[in-house]
Amino acid sequence: MWKRLSLRARIFLILAALMVTTLTGGVVTMWYSRASDALFTSLIDQNVASFQTADDLENNLIMQKGFLTYYFLDGNPDWLKELARYHRAFQASLLKARKLAYTVAMGEILDEIDTHYHNLLEVRDQVIALYKDGEREAGARLHQEVRKQFYDIYNLCERAKLIQEYAIARARTESQARARFINTLALVVMPSVAVLGLALAYILIKQILQPIRSLALKTGPANGDAPLPDEVKALSRGVQSLIADMGQAQSQLERSQEHLLQAEKLAMAGKLAAGVAHSIRNPLASVNMRLFVLRRSLNMTANQQEDFEVISEEIKHIDRIVEDFLGFSRPPKLKMQRISPSDVVDSALQLLRHRLESYDVKVELSRDGRLPEVPADPEQLKEVLVNLLINACEAMGSGGLIKVRESLGTPDQPGRTAIIEVADNGPGMPQSIREKVFQPFFSTKEEGTGLGLSIASRIVEDHGGSIRLQSREGQGTIFTITLPYKEEEVWAPSS
Repeated sequence: MWKRLSLRARIFLILAALMVTTLTGGVVTMWYSRASDALFTSLIDQNVASFQTADDLENNLIMQKGFLTYYFLDGNPDWLKELARYHRAFQASLLKARKLAYTVAMGEILDEIDTHYHNLLEVRDQVIALYKDGEREAGARLHQEVRKQFYDIYNLCERAKLIQEYAIARARTESQARARFINTLALVVMPSVAVLGLALAYILIKQILQPIRSLALKTGPANGDAPLPDEVKALSRGVQSLIADMGQAQSQLERSQEHLLQAEKLAMAGKLAAGVAHSIRNPLASVNMRLFVLRRSLNMTANQQEDFEVISEEIKHIDRIVEDFLGFSRPPKLKMQRISPSDVVDSALQLLRHRLESYDVKVELSRDGRLPEVPADPEQLKEVLVNLLINACEAMGSGGLIKVRESLGTPDQPGRTAIIEVADNGPGMPQSIREKVFQPFFSTKEEGTGLGLSIASRIVEDHGGSIRLQSREGQGTIFTITLPYKEEEVWAPSS
């Protein structure tokens, strides 16, 4: 039935429902104000009960003072029994007052009353003991301290009563004022809503329905007597089509921007590579040549020979980095050979031994046996591991632990992949960085080129493997390298 109604009829029906709902809301608001008034009345009753409890505290205290005075006058022990009875009544009233207290101020006053009353009991017991021993003069002097404690507690009880009187008056005034405000607001809102509803109907008809109807007549069929289609549905379809077109255009624009950005990065890499080739590679070749000459002419100790070899290896390492940077836009060809990834791990750790010591980083190597041989370029794989180890050292700063674990297989490909995990206990990476670490030219280091992990990822992928990152802030980082090998190959024996 709703679909058969015209747009005009639907709007009028909705407006009528709006007005009925608003009027009903006004009635409910008035009812709610009465309910609120009832609630505030119950709060007033609670304050009255608290006031009565404070008055009982005061009366029980006065009675205790009187019976102690009577005992001083005639020494009749019956007065002490009455004194004990009103002491119990005072304690019960104090407990009841604590249950009824709902403000911080009232709770603090009751705490003070409790403290002063315990002090009064201690002094009063001493007075009674002196009276029983016949030391009436000493008891009378101490009795003055009891009177002082009594007046302190009495004043606190008066303060408690004043607080409850003020709370009663304030709650009653607020309740009445709120009820009057809500009633007045409801009386103002109800006719205002009716007027607004009529104004809304006029605007809908004159400024929305008539223009839409006119547009529908002009763009509709030639037969003017034919019923008009749903104008809103027609406009909705047009808007949805426009939004879809805009979404496609936005997607295409974003892809174009990404391609342009990548092209700019590649162009910049080419320029940087040319500069590196002319500015670094030639001096490195000269340094390497002079080191070769010095090595043949100098008589060095074993330690100096080892240091000399490390220096030479580092120079070669720098030269390879330059080559990798130059090959970013022109990847180098892999020099494949059969090699165990375990040998590459050992070579990388040996190469970085001094650097790891300088960072005060410990390395734990975990393997059940040497990994089987795989077709790989050992220098390229070593570059990947060196990059990961250096990154771990720099992330941890001074001190830390790097765990290198070798294993076979994955849950989805058992026994067909060699796995190398490099895990550190550094600060980890936030989500925003984890999504970008393998992108070219992204770096969190001030002097970094942002190519290390990008080149490492490409090298592993060129070997038919994959590199995966797992990291959480404060829980370290794990890089997992997976390399394929033939299924019939097994663990190589440990050496």
